[in-house]
Amino acid sequence: MKNNFTENILLPIGDKIFGLNVYSELLKHRAYSSLCLEELTDLQQKKLKKLINHASTTCEYYKNLINKKNPTILDFPVINKRTVNKNIDLLISKNFKKSNLVKFESSGSTGLRSEVYLSKDEISITRAITINWWEWNGYKIGDKLIQTGITPKRGIVKSLKDYFFNTQYISAFGLNEKQIFDELKKINSKNNNKTFLFGYASSLYEFAKVAEKYRLNIKLEKALSQGDKLFNHYRQKISQVFKCDVVEDYGLSEGFMVGQKVDLPYYYIYSPSIYIEILDNENNAVKDGEMGRIILTKLDGFAMPLIRFDSGDLGIKLPNNKYPINRKYNFPLLQKVIGRNTDIIISPNGKILVVHTFTGIFEHYSEIEQFQIIQDSKKSITVKYIPSDSFHQGILKKIEFDFYKQTKSDFKLKWDSVSHIKSSNSGKPEIIINKLLLK
Repeated sequence: MKNNFTENILLPIGDKIFGLNVYSELLKHRAYSSLCLEELTDLQQKKLKKLINHASTTCEYYKNLINKKNPTILDFPVINKRTVNKNIDLLISKNFKKSNLVKFESSGSTGLRSEVYLSKDEISITRAITINWWEWNGYKIGDKLIQTGITPKRGIVKSLKDYFFNTQYISAFGLNEKQIFDELKKINSKNNNKTFLFGYASSLYEFAKVAEKYRLNIKLEKALSQGDKLFNHYRQKISQVFKCDVVEDYGLSEGFMVGQKVDLPYYYIYSPSIYIEILDNENNAVKDGEMGRIILTKLDGFAMPLIRFDSGDLGIKLPNNKYPINRKYNFPLLQKVIGRNTDIIISPNGKILVVHTFTGIFEHYSEIEQFQIIQDSKKSITVKYIPSDSFHQGILKKIEFDFYKQTKSDFKLKWDSVSHIKSSNSGKPEIIINKLLLK
């Protein structure tokens, strides 16, 4: 009853108050889930054609590059975060006013942030897809949800959303054992078998370790992982301790909703919202089953079209002849995502710092173009950084202040200004290198 009230009454009311349309988009995306492969392919191609025509006629960036009446996706260049950052105003469609759009910054999990702008309609679509993906895994609106993230100041809007949607939001900044223990005890005392755990993989892993340490008998409905790499030992620990399946999604903070795992070890590629290419270093398509760069086109992104965006990840599409006969949905399958490398750092006073601890701080400082965290001592960490044109020495003190305020850790920060940060073998810079764990 509570679930129906939240969905049918509170969600539409919230949409009206905040100028969104999450409810109507949710109904639409639920319907997409039952389409056959041919219908999904046709839908994707129609949306791709519409986006290409829109971008090539209303965005100065694409108009300057494409002098063709009926362009195809292959006429568009592959772009990356640096391209986006340098051409923000040229990428925004003339059909939209920048002042009416909402700015989003990527988490910077590669150490390099990007800035994009979404309309409220596009925000509604993203939220609807997220809820729909949760529903694929058994969630119903109103079910208890414990969420970890990097928005500790929720504000009135997010706080009301958390309350009505039965969500307990926990900051991922400097998670500590007592905080995790207290939250887990609430689940334990209520013996609630309809609780979902959602957040960064490394955070979920820390929850599992605390539950195991204190022998808390907790059964979760499902653990939903996002944002950083779900290592096998993370998955095994979370599943074992909480007696539940662990699934992960794949998306980018720029608003790309790429795929979700459900009943298979593969991602369902969400083709109504995304067009994905796997390319080699010369931007040629590789065969399904071969590894290449994941290049994405956001089909619902009309305010600031991002066409053929280089995710920075490597991946493999599953060949059609290897598709399982019995699968829950008819979306195409992404076999593997490679290169989302992250790790954790533990401070001398026991604070657990995950990758988003750092990205959640640095994303507010455009004076730092790119950064990397290196730990080779238990008492200090080195921050390699590439200064931007607006950099000044005083900014380091401000970042240090925010870091200690948010994490309450006792690390000594060492700063190392560099002109280049080397990429990992995956082609993506590692945000954290914990040399203590490598010894």
